[in-house]
Amino acid sequence: MKMQRHTYPDIESLSQGFADFSESVLKNILARKPQATLVVPGGNTPRHYLPALAKCQLPWDRITVTLSDERWVDVHDEQSNEHLVKKYLMAQLPESARFVGLKTQHDSPFDAVNAIHQHLDSLPLPLSLTVLGLGEDGHIASLFPGMNTDLLSTHHCVATAPPIAPSLRVSLSLNFLVKSEHIALVVTGKNKRRLLDQLSENPDLKLPIVWLLQRTQLPIMVFEMNES
Repeated sequence: MKMQRHTYPDIESLSQGFADFSESVLKNILARKPQATLVVPGGNTPRHYLPALAKCQLPWDRITVTLSDERWVDVHDEQSNEHLVKKYLMAQLPESARFVGLKTQHDSPFDAVNAIHQHLDSLPLPLSLTVLGLGEDGHIASLFPGMNTDLLSTHHCVATAPPIAPSLRVSLSLNFLVKSEHIALVVTGKNKRRLLDQLSENPDLKLPIVWLLQRTQLPIMVFEMNES
């Protein structure tokens, strides 16, 4: 399993370690390319590390930020990943920083896949740095256990109906994520860390995190908090 795991004693040091890594990766990419694309997730943990990322001394006018996935709710809703990322990252950046969301005016994400694919196809590709969270069930972005991976490769995105969730979602597809130049995984919580320990010994082929690990060429950088 291709992981480089870095453990921190608290969320503050994890956030700083993640920000330092991201700054280095993006600077190296921008030294050889005019533009970069940064993918970030929603959830609770990014509320801590996105502000640290915003403090990095980067040419933000050359970086486009987008999302790993999105709930199909209004972008001003508290459950919206776009709302979270704009509040904790984009609001701290220069106005020249560019954000491309995933939510459209379509009633359903299943109707929006082609339009979102076109938006994503206009980004500087491949994705430069993709940051993901991890669910206790092994899901990444909004790719969940039990999904048919063969259906995820024709577009940059896929519409999903999570097993237990109040809203439909859209997610970057597995094939699109795998092509990222760099992938970082931010993991907090004992159960999630225990899952990574188990997968290192015995990969469960039903889990999206394993699909990702098996398909990536470079090791995934994992940032973990050592919770007792």
